[in-house]
Amino acid sequence: MELVDILTRDNIILNLQGNNQKEVIDELIHKLTERRLTTDPERFKKAIYKRENEISTAVGYGVVIPHAQCKSITKPTIIMGRSLQGVDYGGQHTNLIFMIAAPENAPNEHLSLLSKLSTFLMSETFRAKIIVATSEIDVIKAIQEQEKLEKPALNDESASGKYVVGITACMTGIAHTYMAAESLKEAARKRGMNVKIQTNGANGPENKLTPADIQHADAIVIAHDVRVDTSILRGKRFVDVPVKKAINHADELIDQALSYNIKDSSVTEQEIIEEPQTEEKSGLNFYKHIMSGVSYMIPFVVVGGIFIAISFMFGIYAADPESDQYNIIAHFFSQVGGEAAFALMIPILAGFIGFSIADKQGLAPAMIGGMMASIGGSGFLGGMIAGFVGGFAAKFIGKSMAKIPKSFQGLVSILVVPLISTFIVGAFMFFILNTPMSLLNEFLEGWLKGLTGINAAILGALLAGMMASDMGGPINKTASAFGLAMFAANIFEPSAALMVGGMVPPIGIALATTIFKNRFTLQEVEAGKASYVLGASFITEGAIPFAAADPLRIIPANIIGAAVGGAVCMAMDISLKAPHGGIFVIPIASNKPLLYIGCILLGSLITCFIIGFLKKPLSDKDRNSAKQMMNVI
Repeated sequence: MELVDILTRDNIILNLQGNNQKEVIDELIHKLTERRLTTDPERFKKAIYKRENEISTAVGYGVVIPHAQCKSITKPTIIMGRSLQGVDYGGQHTNLIFMIAAPENAPNEHLSLLSKLSTFLMSETFRAKIIVATSEIDVIKAIQEQEKLEKPALNDESASGKYVVGITACMTGIAHTYMAAESLKEAARKRGMNVKIQTNGANGPENKLTPADIQHADAIVIAHDVRVDTSILRGKRFVDVPVKKAINHADELIDQALSYNIKDSSVTEQEIIEEPQTEEKSGLNFYKHIMSGVSYMIPFVVVGGIFIAISFMFGIYAADPESDQYNIIAHFFSQVGGEAAFALMIPILAGFIGFSIADKQGLAPAMIGGMMASIGGSGFLGGMIAGFVGGFAAKFIGKSMAKIPKSFQGLVSILVVPLISTFIVGAFMFFILNTPMSLLNEFLEGWLKGLTGINAAILGALLAGMMASDMGGPINKTASAFGLAMFAANIFEPSAALMVGGMVPPIGIALATTIFKNRFTLQEVEAGKASYVLGASFITEGAIPFAAADPLRIIPANIIGAAVGGAVCMAMDISLKAPHGGIFVIPIASNKPLLYIGCILLGSLITCFIIGFLKKPLSDKDRNSAKQMMNVI
């Protein structure tokens, strides 16, 4: 069976009418229904949106691959849509949409064909052919030509060059898994390197790595959004990244992996086997553990903040049954947000730090320690420490009991480890940490509440500037962690400054691509349109492509604009009771929404004009080069 057997000419829409994600998904599902390929279109639509909510299926290059397996699909198929003017798909400017629909019991052969399309889309030439196609037949011909060009990966150890191996695994194992593998293969082939990538797809692991592969590897890259078994790597260092990074930055990852110099002739095979793993087994990757806890905590923070803000709309005391302002709806929102969601913030933070360290065994003791931090007043910082103490205690106890007979291992994991590790973290929190940490929190809260004028402005400038400095990197995350700690202590002014710092870079860059178009390539001008949406949604990462292309001009402009906006924000005593959500939460979560939006616009305009001043105009040839146009496609 060929790919064109499931992406037929009748499944192609060359002129999508929709202008956004919802409209184009409805249009593609209508085609699916029209072709009688689904018995329940609404059920399939829910499956598609469930997948989108887990992680966006936008893969860059103006391509989106929404996909799902569902009982209502009668046979594996692909519905393709094209929009020459582009559509806004979840904040991404998109030209090509390939909707993959597969039954829950789809044969392995069919799933492999679906995955093949993902690898085709990594080719700029193939994408260009689809964009310029004048008929459905042209699309089919492009697919057939691409199938003839595909060559198997080089896996022969006698091949020239170094040997790169890796594993890719995405949430559903249909699209991103194979796109990441293809990107890594292509980057390695261009260097004349030998390559083997194991894909943990919907059919299970394919092209599995062997001990011989690992022994002879010069570089190892693991790209995954779900947990993968790395025990076969036998202690060798490897690059560990999300799938999308492998799709977009394969060359950089291979360079990084090669820099580890894992194939050292002075190291014997026995030494390699006994070398402790630095990423998976050391448990000392503090940043990863903290970010794991924070990522699980953020939804509770957002929901809690928004619900509390809504309750205040009925009156400051409307949630209090003893008040004359009492309103039962306000009480409902206050209880859900403040008494439920906020109460879970710190336990969730601690629990998933422990989970990151010791897997399921670390969850209960760390979460209980987090609850003790919340009850005992040690707050956000106490919760983080509880997560580490509970996680490492569970990990140590679990390892200490590894040699107990297998018949007792179940009892150990559900009783002994949680019981002892909970006692350790509980005693630590009760007798040692809570009292001094609560005093420290009280001092810090009093100091922050007393900040006014120039002192508040300096803190706002610092926090917002840190947010804009590396746009999602460690400095940004450090500032965010401080803001979340203050948020947990009911101090909401730092959250406002931090959101200014996150929104200014993408909005400022977007304004620059509009006002100073001759300073940017056509690709950058087009990407600038998406930056408006990303910035308004508080997605700072929308500025990263521009900063990577011109860091010496873009990054200082981002920091200066954000710092000015953050300084004015805190100097004006603006607060924000929802630390995420951008423009969607400002009207209900800020105490001074119009002034707050003004701070964001002020910072964005400063960033915009600094960029316009620093960047030089480009020639028409540079702005319209074929290479750049191909990148737009």
